Amino acid sequence: MATLAELAAARAGLGEPAIDHLLRLTASWSLLADLAFSDMVLMAPDADDPEALVVLGQVRPNNRATVVTPDLVGTSHRAADWPLVHRSLAEGERVTGYASPEVVGEPTLVWAIPVRANGAVVAALVRLQGPMRGPSSLYEQAYLSIFVRLCDMVAASSFPFREDDVAGPGLPRVGDGIILLDAEGRVDFATPNAVNALHRVGVALSVEGRTLPELGLRLRALERARAFAMPTLEEVDRGSDVAIVFHCVPLLEDDRTSAVMVLVRDVSDLRRLNRVVLSKEAAVREVHHRVKNNLQTISSLLRLQARRSLERETRTALLEAERRVRSIAVVHEVLSREPGEDVSFDEIVRSLVLLVEDTVLALHPVEIVVSGELGVLSTDVATPLAVALAELLTNAVEHAFVDFTDADPSPVGVVTLRLARHGDEAIAEVRDNGVGVGPDFSLDAPTSLGLSIVRDLVRTQMRGTIEITTVEPAAGGGTLVRVEVPLDARR
Repeated sequence: MATLAELAAARAGLGEPAIDHLLRLTASWSLLADLAFSDMVLMAPDADDPEALVVLGQVRPNNRATVVTPDLVGTSHRAADWPLVHRSLAEGERVTGYASPEVVGEPTLVWAIPVRANGAVVAALVRLQGPMRGPSSLYEQAYLSIFVRLCDMVAASSFPFREDDVAGPGLPRVGDGIILLDAEGRVDFATPNAVNALHRVGVALSVEGRTLPELGLRLRALERARAFAMPTLEEVDRGSDVAIVFHCVPLLEDDRTSAVMVLVRDVSDLRRLNRVVLSKEAAVREVHHRVKNNLQTISSLLRLQARRSLERETRTALLEAERRVRSIAVVHEVLSREPGEDVSFDEIVRSLVLLVEDTVLALHPVEIVVSGELGVLSTDVATPLAVALAELLTNAVEHAFVDFTDADPSPVGVVTLRLARHGDEAIAEVRDNGVGVGPDFSLDAPTSLGLSIVRDLVRTQMRGTIEITTVEPAAGGGTLVRVEVPLDARR
């Protein structure tokens, strides 16, 4: 389905400034739908047919059943079937009345509000009101009075605000609580949820007719909203158990603030949950940090033992074990900074390359080149894959260029690590321009412990595949190791 911007440009022929205005309107219009207890539809004239209207957007109320069941976005309608909308677009005024749109199927109260951008009417905001449940309550009447003020602001091009949205994820909604302040800052009315929130921050007096400072509550956000005619947000804490968010939305008349609507939301439980999550994340980071430290301690012990060993083979085995432990420590070092089930593998690769360059001694110059990326991987894949790649890079640096000095007195070996994601698989290729593997080589009967470890990690733990082949001299020669593992290790 086409987006609002695409429909507005292709079907309504609107320019970028007008589209930007409509995008900001639809980012905040769930507030309008809730205040009006009604479905809202955004319609604009069809650029190719002056007698047709195209629907650019649609929103349903959260506090009342919808009266428009089908999805209207992108549909075309004859202007004659929406006379109130057609009239509002032509006259640039709000038009109300009863109509029987086909999408509703019964007489419905319809409001058509012109939407102005840069002085021109570019669309109409259509309110489709469903049947009311008995006489309007005091709060419903107050909601509708705010809705009328916002409709006047839409027609005057002062709503939506350029500075900020007034509805959306993380912001208080109508059902959370509303306080309406008059031009002098006195409370006209407050919903029960808003009064309960005020009680939680220490306001015990009756609120109507009083200003918030008189009630013992001073909001800098309210002062800024009245002074600068822009929505502002402030969170008030009382101890560690109470947190109330106040979203102050100025209601403008002739570009001056005539009232302020304050949306109130009690976020105490959410803040408490955030503290629990942060505490757990800190604990997880500390665990990974301690595991990394323990692995580095083991690595140091192995390195010290290797220095004290007289047998060359024993010393080599201990140093190889020390490098493998450090490869695992690299993963936990990254996890200590980014706790969770996933880890940035590209950061691990950079550390692995530095590890191989620092620990592996070669009799000839060797350059390690990395291309591509794997992005974020689960720790179930990242840990064994890191160990496997460290082994493959080490093996290439140590053994791929053993005969280079016979052919060239000053050779330069190149080891390339190419990373890629293909569908739900991670692919890693390690290639060198060395001597290649012998004709009798078989991965099922590897000649080194390192290759045995790599084979078992890839096939058994990661449920992947590994292939080792010799590259033809015409293609550059050397050895190519291709590893493919599923991104979900449980497969």
